[in-house]
Parts: sequence; structure tokens; C-alpha cells
Amino acid sequence: MDDSPFGYREVEHAADWALQVWAPDLTTLLEQAARGMIALAGIQLKKGSPQEREVEITFLDREQLLVKFLSEVLYFIEQENLAFTEYQLSLDQDRLLAHLRGYPICSIEKAIKAVTYHNLEVRQTERGYEAYLVFDV
Repeated sequence: MDDSPFGYREVEHAADWALQVWAPDLTTLLEQAARGMIALAGIQLKKGSPQEREVEITFLDREQLLVKFLSEVLYFIEQENLAFTEYQLSLDQDRLLAHLRGYPICSIEKAIKAVTYHNLEVRQTERGYEAYLVFDV
């Protein structure tokens, strides 16, 4: 990790892709994880009018929240050819409301098949939250 209060970086993984994500709060962690996933896939966006989507996710724990949120983002990438650049996230006890804004995809370097629970742990640290994610490619 570097000294910035939030971010992501690719971590070497034998067969799949891995990402380390950190942020001062849980909603920023979700946003950074989505941005990191989009960057790992090498997604380039088309210029034009932005498109908006609303997502509601219920969850039992932080790990499930992270996987479900990223899986929703991945759904839009795969099914609607849409990737997001703006995230307005509102977190309740067991529910996330997400207002997402993005653009159609021009190209994808490498497709991500799924977000996994492999070695997933969302930890609270002195700086906020940190997670290690593995993507099936």
C-alpha cells in the first residue's frame, strides 16, 4: 500500500488476478474496488452521454457486500457494455443503495469472469478498511 488514503493496486496471483484495495470508509472501499476491477480489465470508454443505473444490495457481512457489489458492476460490463466512472453509495446496516453513472465500453483488454470469495477478507485497520480480492479470469 502507499500513503494515499484510498486506492488499489494489482497483486501478483498464480492463475487469476488479485487486487489490494484500501479506503478510509466502506463506501469508498467499494468504489475503489470497482475502479480497480475496471482498470485491471483494461476497459476503455466511448465518449458521449453518460448513462445512470440504480442498484440495491442486501448483505450479511462486508465480504458479501463487496462481492455482490462488484458482481453487479461486472453484470453491467458484460450484459449492457457499460462501465461506471461515478459512484454515489449510501450504506445502511444491511443494505447498499448505489447510484452509478458511466459510459458505454469501447474496448476490454481482458474479461473478468467472476469476483471470488477466495481468501477474501475485509479488514478494519487504523487507516480505515482494507481488502484483498481475487478475480477469476
